[in-house]
Amino acid sequence: MAKFEMDTEFVRKLAEILEETHLGEIELADGERRIRVARPTVTVAAAAPVAMAAPLAAAGAAAPIAAAAAGDIAKHPGLVKSPMVGTAYLAPEPGKPNFVAVGDKVTVGQTLLIIEAMKTFNPIKAPKAGTVTQLLVENAQPVEFGEPLMVVE
Repeated sequence: MAKFEMDTEFVRKLAEILEETHLGEIELADGERRIRVARPTVTVAAAAPVAMAAPLAAAGAAAPIAAAAAGDIAKHPGLVKSPMVGTAYLAPEPGKPNFVAVGDKVTVGQTLLIIEAMKTFNPIKAPKAGTVTQLLVENAQPVEFGEPLMVVE
């Protein structure tokens, strides 16, 4: 068996590509040689039960309302949609007040909530000045790309 020489600079470049593209892993093969670079997966299930206990109870009641309103809201000019897949947090950290609440006046660029994706907390900012009229997600709720988050009128 031939000795496999490791090109650490090449591996570093692959890791940079993972970071830039938010991919989970890259695998390359060249004949017998194979290189796989992967991000570690993180589960937060151990911390979730305490934070999620109340929203789960409320989510059952809110789901029919959200489903019925989703069709009407999709075309609303003040709709703020999720720019990424992740977990939406309404407050900067547990125990702190929410960034905004229904009825709050906001300014352009003000942080409305944060979405955690790949261990990075991304602020979602107000696209326009106005009043928050609807919150369409619960704290610590998983969200999809393009999912309605709130309405600013």
